Amino acid sequence: MLTKAPRGTKDILPKESYKWHYVENAVREVAERFGYSEIRTPIFEHTELFERSVGEITDIVSKEMYTFEDRGERSITLKPEGTAPVVRALIENKLYAEAQPTKIYYITPIFRYERPQAGRLRQHHQFGIEVFGAVNPSIDVEVMHLAMSVYKKLGLKELELRINSVGCPKCRVKYNEILKQFLEPRLDKLCSTCNTRFDANPMRIIDCKNETCVEQTTDVPLMLDNICKECSTHFQGVKKYLGIIGIDFEVDPKIVRGLDYYTKTAFEILSDEAGKKGTLCGGGRYDELVKQCGGPEMPGIGFGMGLERAIMALETQGVEIPKPKQSDIFIVTMCDDARDVGYKLTSDLRDEEILSHIDYLDRSVKAQFKYANKVKALFTIVIGEEELKKQSVTLKDTITSKSEEIRFSEVVVKIKQKLGRA
Repeated sequence: MLTKAPRGTKDILPKESYKWHYVENAVREVAERFGYSEIRTPIFEHTELFERSVGEITDIVSKEMYTFEDRGERSITLKPEGTAPVVRALIENKLYAEAQPTKIYYITPIFRYERPQAGRLRQHHQFGIEVFGAVNPSIDVEVMHLAMSVYKKLGLKELELRINSVGCPKCRVKYNEILKQFLEPRLDKLCSTCNTRFDANPMRIIDCKNETCVEQTTDVPLMLDNICKECSTHFQGVKKYLGIIGIDFEVDPKIVRGLDYYTKTAFEILSDEAGKKGTLCGGGRYDELVKQCGGPEMPGIGFGMGLERAIMALETQGVEIPKPKQSDIFIVTMCDDARDVGYKLTSDLRDEEILSHIDYLDRSVKAQFKYANKVKALFTIVIGEEELKKQSVTLKDTITSKSEEIRFSEVVVKIKQKLGRA
């Protein structure tokens, strides 16, 4: 087992890492263009943070967390989602006392013990943003706009934004009673998980993917039809601002989201994946969470975006991800003295930010040229006994096959000129 990764994890190999660089660079560029700054929180937190914020009855807390006791007999949990750690950091570091809003983004591994599936591993990676201190629905739309902008920058098409309001603690009390009246006669047909949810958070039953539960909730009363005036006004504002900036959307009254802390706005972004719609991103507002975790009253909104899912969608839609840069130079050496000179020249070229290679395996000259082709070098530099006598190198253009002699003292300058970097 030493040579096999744990189930639900995956190595990101050098031949694949350029795809991750492409996606990560895109999300950073868009986030920073919208005025967000990066935060990096620990891989693990105190278990209580997630129990309090995410909700003990959620699947994440009850079934999926990687929790262990450390040597100080403290219960520690690997990060199962990104929002709660950011809220903890906001409170601990008193970011709420700074000029508001606080606009944050992160790229982080996420750990959940669940059945591994395409695009969703037990350790997967997430890009997320969080905004604190703004209650106006225009910030909700900025968050959605940012997410849509990331996918468009990546080159994804057929994007679909779906929105809903999940109400607030005030209107949810009345709605939960209506919902329980509808669900109670159907409890014997619902799955065991939904029976557990019935008392603690009946709204989560609407989100169940069990086929029987989906059938039993086809005509379920909807939160959107029972929200209070404040939530209704906020939702109308969200729709207004989406219209102002020209983002198409669909109201989906069955969007609930899987975490207990959501209030008012909830949204998802879907994309076409091999003929069917797949959810790429989800988020929403959580106006009670900061206070719930021990901080001041402070509204918040954010989203989480799976990077594996984004890469999978790019591949499914046939979006071409730019390949890594070609090598600039490969230095072929034909004797020990030439190798010493070549080694120094390789170092000089790298100091000038020129991507350079030299053989480290004592290959034959023929094998060195073969390897130069493998690394797609634009130019090869040949140094042999003749070149050493002349204090020069032979520079060969691998595309045109043209060669020229260049003195040692002029090599770096000439190569920079040929690469257009002088």
